[in-house]
Amino acid sequence: MTTGAPPPTTPKRSRARTFLPLALAVWLVLEIWLLTVVAGAVGGLTVFLLLVGGAVLGAVVIKKAGRRAFANLSETFKEAQAAAQSGLAPTAGRNGSDDRNGFLMLGGLLLMIPGLISDVAGLLLLVPPIRSALGRYAEKAMKRRMMAAAAPGSLQDAFQQARIHRPDGKVVQGEVIREDASQGARPTQEPRPPITP
Repeated sequence: MTTGAPPPTTPKRSRARTFLPLALAVWLVLEIWLLTVVAGAVGGLTVFLLLVGGAVLGAVVIKKAGRRAFANLSETFKEAQAAAQSGLAPTAGRNGSDDRNGFLMLGGLLLMIPGLISDVAGLLLLVPPIRSALGRYAEKAMKRRMMAAAAPGSLQDAFQQARIHRPDGKVVQGEVIREDASQGARPTQEPRPPITP
């Protein structure tokens, strides 16, 4: 006879894990179909040259974005060193809202992947207004997810509240002593040990 124990619960699969394999399969089928249609219309050599041109352009874009990211990183380090030598607080550096190197690299990667749909998506990511709009959308989505993850009463929420009240993020160790308003003095007790980290 079984003991009536509840069956183990399995965590629910996210939508991304459920639909990502299906979306990849559909994308591959569409890429192959589109390549055969275009090859039938303009010739196989033209399609081959388009794919090679996309790969070369993607490599150039990734190289340019990598150089820009390295230049931004070295500039941020120089600013931090100058601020440390002068005794000032370091600035936050660039926020990336003007250049969006991550999306530029993604565009280059999409250009390097063989296929016409990925090439069109990569070319769209090379357009600065589209890159900026996608960057703003990604930042807002990330902030929403971070705020949703910080449920009230959680440890992350406590750290967030501490940073709101102390923008520099410093933690001050101490002890809270409450004085009774009616007595005006602290009742006699044994001394407490200090708080240690």
